[in-house]
Amino acid sequence: MPRGRRGGRVSALEGCREEEAPPAADAVPSVLWASGQQPEAAAELILLRGIFEIGRDSCDVVLSERALRWQPIQPERPTGDSKYNFLHKEEFIELKDIFSVKLKRRYSVKQQRSGTLLGITLFVCLKKEQNKLKDSTLDLINLSEDHCDVWFRQFKKILAGFSDRPKSLKIVLNPQSHKKEATQVYYEKVEPLLKIAGIKTDVTVTEYEGHAVSLLKECELQGFDGVVCVGGDGTASEVAHALLLSAQKNAGVETDSILTPVQAQLPLGVIPAGSTNVLAHSLHGISHVVTATLHIIMGHIQPVDVCTFSTNGKFLRFGFSAMFGFGGRALALAEKHRWMSPNQRMDFAVIKALAKLRPEECEISFLPFNDPQDLEERRAQGSPKSDCNDQWQMIQGQFLNVSIMAIPCLCSVAPRGLAPNTRLNNGSMALIIARNTSRPEFIKHLKRYASVKNQFNFPFVETYTVEEVKVHPRSNSSGHNPEEEDGPHETATGSSFPWNVDGDLMEVASEVHVRVHPRLINLYGKSMEEMNDSKVTCSCL
Repeated sequence: MPRGRRGGRVSALEGCREEEAPPAADAVPSVLWASGQQPEAAAELILLRGIFEIGRDSCDVVLSERALRWQPIQPERPTGDSKYNFLHKEEFIELKDIFSVKLKRRYSVKQQRSGTLLGITLFVCLKKEQNKLKDSTLDLINLSEDHCDVWFRQFKKILAGFSDRPKSLKIVLNPQSHKKEATQVYYEKVEPLLKIAGIKTDVTVTEYEGHAVSLLKECELQGFDGVVCVGGDGTASEVAHALLLSAQKNAGVETDSILTPVQAQLPLGVIPAGSTNVLAHSLHGISHVVTATLHIIMGHIQPVDVCTFSTNGKFLRFGFSAMFGFGGRALALAEKHRWMSPNQRMDFAVIKALAKLRPEECEISFLPFNDPQDLEERRAQGSPKSDCNDQWQMIQGQFLNVSIMAIPCLCSVAPRGLAPNTRLNNGSMALIIARNTSRPEFIKHLKRYASVKNQFNFPFVETYTVEEVKVHPRSNSSGHNPEEEDGPHETATGSSFPWNVDGDLMEVASEVHVRVHPRLINLYGKSMEEMNDSKVTCSCL
């Protein structure tokens, strides 16, 4: 595609004044939207047709119900000039990929309010490689005020028709996440995009652990379309827990003992600004701030399963994943060294936990997962095994680590995921048990998570797909005794067992009962399967 004298048609967005479109970048992509992938146009109703300059070409531009198409206008050429026809194929963008439109103006020193009209700028969400989304702009140049006004109003009407896209968001920002970068991430990368999309925001900066819970418990959320958390996995888990608690309260559900929780009333957006960002990575297939922000702007919704954790019939919290044994002890050690950077304290804790590696004597009961379709078929056939309540299984022994995960738990150090066979919303959890073995063998198992090899291909590792799990330590004598670690560490129970729940430390002295609840919360995003199934809108940039 030839270069344009006013810059590229599709350019990277770096932020701009809300009332004007940003200047286009200098580079023009060599490949634009492939005509072979365009939606069927034959039966589409044409809304507008006109002439705009795109790049350096004057183009015949057609706006239909589903797409915007354009083709350069050229003088007649000899019939059969196949090379010319190939270079000027019709190009397009689908309207569902446009998230904002603004009038493009040039401002001078003397023009304080209304600059010289140049045309219209469309802000487009493009799908790139590895599930990544990118924001770009397309400039439609025309100096006629009347012409641009008609098109601008039509684009605004079209965008208003996407009713699932949020108009107002509650932002919960944790300034302490990772290297205290969350504030910079939000104001430099997230907020500019939300402003361009015309989304109103109300920002609260958390001041202490549990602040999000108390905030959302009292906050009136009726005026918001969604809640967005900016931080790490602990922040995301806390906000999800708070939203679900608020939903139970509004539905009149007793929160001391939650058996059948109701779904969260508002979707949750997760902006990754932590050290591992497991939830964002599992949701989008990548930990990328702009990708997460664009999923929110576009109103993409992904239902996700959530677990409830309880002990002795008393509800403890909501969560997505948990580790008991080595995973819990390592986190308990890391929490005692908060003065270190996140990566340093976690590396230190893992090494020290390995040095003091010891198993827990446990009894683990679990209810195997029954596929709903198979269960319905058995019930229809009158099968005596149609009721799954009598299918509890129990194992006992010495275990180095127990993982219970309702999401794949992907991250940079575990590219396949801690639970690669788990999906976001199939109504099941992965139960992964590492029985007692030698330290070198257990380390080999841990190292496998960072590779593409099967991390479960060890004789001491067992995996199950379950609906419920009960982990019952056989004796408190092997519980988490903080005096054995370096320095005092006060706990509520004195002799409790540490659990790692979504990166947060949960200490419990007795049995923990974990249940999975299908599609309990909606997150802004698309699963990796959906992203991979969707076509690539653009291969440029």
